[in-house]
Amino acid sequence: MALPSTFEERLQQMEVTLSQRLSLLQIEKDLQVAKSQLLATKLSSLRRMEQRRLLLERRRAELGFQILAARSEIDALEARYHAAAREIRAVNWELEEVELRGKERDRWYEMKRLDMEEFKEMRTRFVAESREEVERLRNLVAELKSTLKDLQSKDGCSANAEIEAAEAKKSHPLAEKEKLDQKLASAYRFRTLLQKQIQQMLGGAGPA
Repeated sequence: MALPSTFEERLQQMEVTLSQRLSLLQIEKDLQVAKSQLLATKLSSLRRMEQRRLLLERRRAELGFQILAARSEIDALEARYHAAAREIRAVNWELEEVELRGKERDRWYEMKRLDMEEFKEMRTRFVAESREEVERLRNLVAELKSTLKDLQSKDGCSANAEIEAAEAKKSHPLAEKEKLDQKLASAYRFRTLLQKQIQQMLGGAGPA
């Protein structure tokens, strides 16, 4: 009776041991599953981190490209700004030169206008003086003709004296006529010179 009891005990021990081993195996299996899940989670996290790193690298590269493009655009803008500044300075210089030329041209036109006004006054005065002189000469010639007629009706020495007086009167209007001719010639020369200057002015030949 003892043998079966011992066998039963051993069998129970074996069952207990088997149960313990099965429990240990289950625990190890659960641990392996947990480790696998943890590893999978870590791998997934690593993959996400790697993807994020790649995205960050790509973003950094894009930002670097944008920075280079922005720098190139800034350089181009600075170049255009300097070119525009130089052009503005050149335009300002040209404007100042044009204004200076305009002032000089205005002074030149004013001077010519004054010359024309002076010429008009001289012409008006000369015409009036010439008319008076011509009228005086006409009266003098009429007087001489009358004197000559009187001389023709007289004789002798008295006639000679009157002839000499008439000759003296005749020489006076001749001298006056010579002065008048000189004035006319001077006026014509002045008018010709002024006409040339006016033609130059109208033809754009004034001071630059």
